[in-house]
Order: sequence, then structure tokens, then C-alpha cells
Amino acid sequence: MLLKAVNVEKTYSNADIATLALNKVNLEIATGEFVAIMGPSGCGKSTLLNLLGLLDLPTGGKLLFDGNDTTKLSSAGRAELRKKYIGFVFQSFNLIDELSVYENVELPLVYQKIPLAERKKRVMEVLEKMEVAHKQNIFPPQLSGGIQQRVAVARAIVSKPRLLLADEPTGNLDSKHGQDVMEILTRLNDEGSTIVIVTHSAEYAAYSNRIIYMLDGQIVTQNIVS
Repeated sequence: MLLKAVNVEKTYSNADIATLALNKVNLEIATGEFVAIMGPSGCGKSTLLNLLGLLDLPTGGKLLFDGNDTTKLSSAGRAELRKKYIGFVFQSFNLIDELSVYENVELPLVYQKIPLAERKKRVMEVLEKMEVAHKQNIFPPQLSGGIQQRVAVARAIVSKPRLLLADEPTGNLDSKHGQDVMEILTRLNDEGSTIVIVTHSAEYAAYSNRIIYMLDGQIVTQNIVS
């Protein structure tokens, strides 16, 4: 089991007000699964995704990554796990405008201190996989949203993460480019990547193997996609 949430809770406190965002969530995600998380705005989808990606800590319960309780790790320990094993794709792309496509995709490998020759090999491999190698010297503001999202996916997978998390990855795209991104994620899953996406779209959720529905900070149903 790659991910396991056990009675996970998350409470946000502001002055005298405490908001329960997640309420005793229990969830298992196996290696190689493609899972979609759905539900109305404010139901806890993105909060859960942030916890699964070790970007935040639960206020209760346990979150296990490959059997290890991540709630017992220091912030540096969680950062090291993220750097080595987790890739992220966001709705807003989060590319750095001052860096070229090549440099944006290379950045995670620079942080990991991967040697230059290996960096070049891996960056070009993923740029070609995403069909954006011809854009390697272009800067993000010069690209369409669909191409920017392809670059964002390339950056997320260049480190060969065990887990790919995508928060509304089609949210800023038209239907054609949205379908392109979902087909890319499906292909990556077919190649062995474990993928968890948050989406409002039933059409895009249907690309997954399992759909999890959330309401008021809890998982209410789970459906296997035929």
C-alpha cells in the first residue's frame, strides 16, 4: 500500500474560530492506482490532496507513505520525501516565467543535485514524452495554457516520482486541452505511475480507476470505474 490515511483530521484555526476541514478520513491508495477525488467546493478535496502530498500536517490521525508514519517526521524529513517520491501538477501551472521550458523542467533535478549529463538526458526524455521538446527554449508567457500544462506535467515527472498528485489540472484549460492532459495522465498511469487527481468534472474523473466522493470533510462513497 503506497498511501494510507487513518482517522485523519485537519482543523484550521483563525482567532476564536476553528474549522474542521477533514473529519476522520480513512483511505488507502495502492501502488499503480489512478484515483479521482470529487465533491463540492469546500468539501476538503484539496486539503486531503495537500496532506497526501506532505505539504501540510494533519491535526489528528496518521498518514502512512509506503508504511512509514509521516506525521512523525520533521519538516525536513517530509520535504525530503516530497523531493524524492512525489510530483505535483497544479491548476495554475506554477511555472517560473523567467526560466525557459527546459530550465523549468530541469529545476527539480537541480534541487536533487543530479549531475548535468543525467539532467539533460532526463529533461529531454520527458519533453519528448510530453511532445514539447521543440518548445524547450521558449518562456512560459509565450505558450498557450495547454502547452504550459504539458510542461508542468513534464516538470512533475522528471524526477520519476512514485506518486503524482494533480489539483484541478484541467481547470484553466478548454475541453480539447483538458482531454489532452487527462490522456497524458492515463498514459503515465499505464506506465506505472500512481496518480491522484482532484476534479469537479465527472467526465475527467471517469479516466481514473476509482472515484472518491467527499462531502463536509468526509469520504461518503467510493466507486470503481468499469
